[in-house]
Amino acid sequence: MTTAVDVADVILQMDASGVPVRLEYVRGRRKWEASPASRHQMMVQRIERSIQPTPGNADGCACFALADVLIRFPDPDQSLKRPDIAIFCALPPEVDTALEVLPAAVVEILSAGYEEKDLGPDGAPFYLAHGVRKVLVVDPRSNTVTHYQPGVSEVTHATPRTFDLACGCRVTVA
Repeated sequence: MTTAVDVADVILQMDASGVPVRLEYVRGRRKWEASPASRHQMMVQRIERSIQPTPGNADGCACFALADVLIRFPDPDQSLKRPDIAIFCALPPEVDTALEVLPAAVVEILSAGYEEKDLGPDGAPFYLAHGVRKVLVVDPRSNTVTHYQPGVSEVTHATPRTFDLACGCRVTVA
C-alpha cells in the first residue's frame, strides 16, 4: 500500500527532527538551504527587534513578526516558503502546520552561496506576485538592502536604513 505524503508534512518532520537543513517547495521544485550562520541569525534578530508600528499611523497594523515560519502560498503548486521574517498586521493563528495567511511584508537575509533563493524568480518576484506588498532583501556582506514593491522598480540602499512600510510598520535594517 502506498501513502501519499504532503510535502508540508515532510518539511515539518525535518524541522522537528533537528535536521540542519531548511527546505522550501516553490512552484513544484524543492529548494534546500543549509541552516543559517551566525551573521544571518544575528541580522534577523536585530531587524525583528526593530519592527514596530509607524508613529502616527492609525491603520491598526499590529506589526507582528515571525522568523522562519512556513507559509503555504495560493499558487497552483501550493508552494511553501519560509521567509526569514514575515510581518503580519493581525496575529496569525497558532498552528503546527504551514500558515495559510500571507504576510503584509517579508524580509529576507542573503546567505553566502544561497543568494539565488532570495534574488531569483522564486524570491521577491514570487512574494509580490502572491500579494505580499513589500519585500526587503538584505545583504549583510555588502551592507545593502534592496526594496521591492509591486509596480515599482527595485531600489538598493546602503544600511543602516529605516523603512516605513505601507502596512503601517517601521523596520530598521542595521
